[in-house]
Amino acid sequence: MTAPPDVSGSAAEADPEAALAGMPAKAIQGRSLGQIAWLRLKRDKVAVAAGVFVVLLVLMAVAGLLLDRVFDVVHPNTFHEDLVDTEFGTLAPKGAFGGMSADHIFGVEPKNGRDIAARVFSGAWISLLIAFLATLLSVFIGTVLGVTAGYFGGWVDTLISRAMDVFLAFPLLVFAIAMVGVLPDELFGLRGEALRIALLIFVIGFFNWPYAGRIVRGQTLSLREREFVDAARSLGARGPYILFRELLPNLVAPILVYATLLIPTNILFESALSFLGVGINAPTATWGGMLSEAAAYYTIPHFMLWPGLAIFVTVLAFNLFGDGLRDALDPRAR
Repeated sequence: MTAPPDVSGSAAEADPEAALAGMPAKAIQGRSLGQIAWLRLKRDKVAVAAGVFVVLLVLMAVAGLLLDRVFDVVHPNTFHEDLVDTEFGTLAPKGAFGGMSADHIFGVEPKNGRDIAARVFSGAWISLLIAFLATLLSVFIGTVLGVTAGYFGGWVDTLISRAMDVFLAFPLLVFAIAMVGVLPDELFGLRGEALRIALLIFVIGFFNWPYAGRIVRGQTLSLREREFVDAARSLGARGPYILFRELLPNLVAPILVYATLLIPTNILFESALSFLGVGINAPTATWGGMLSEAAAYYTIPHFMLWPGLAIFVTVLAFNLFGDGLRDALDPRAR
């Protein structure tokens, strides 16, 4: 009878420390690409800190929406005229540092005395909602058209590529200002604030898809020549199967990285539109709208400091997290 093979040597080689300690060796376990990316991301402390801040920011935005619109706990539009100096016509907040106190930790606005902390807190959900939904729209359109152009090539690629060039040359800011000027009071059953939010999501998301489309198209041109695509074709797979089952799973990493880097760009664009007066109408609190109102009170710097700092920290956190995620998902990284 043949004796079983001796595996003690291979076990010791697999885990020499366990063999020296007299313990049974552990089996070597493989790691998936997702596990490897997560281990790389955890080593980047800056990216992890930025990711934690992004999660807290999203939770703050959701809480701001609920506390303001559902439970009526936060009052960003409540006036406090007693906190504003009206004797000499300056309309400046009473007290040092713009009226900062235990009740108003960021101070109050000039002229009307609205609490700045409440307005920054409530304005977070507007910026993040528009940025996230506009990014989702851009990535969806760009992914569908980019993978289609890259895989099929020929006149399909030419047509979609020329459409990308047209959209990239389009004066988006001028178009947004003109569209808001001719916007009716009601459209598709929406009116007021909901109509403005839907318009900003459409304008920002629909006209920014070529950036995602170019990235996806370039990656698809490289992937369609790979062996696994040829193997799928040899087994009789058709175009839709190859697109959705072979190519798209390999495009998740660049799409995800690009989305995290596009969100802060959309936050800045929404803030710019609100600053120019073509975003969300007053008195709804938005970071860009607060900066626009603060421009008239340049001698009171705290009024401009807090919304500007909110935009800066948010954009910086998303960019740092996006950079860390890109490094973690790059298979060529050490």
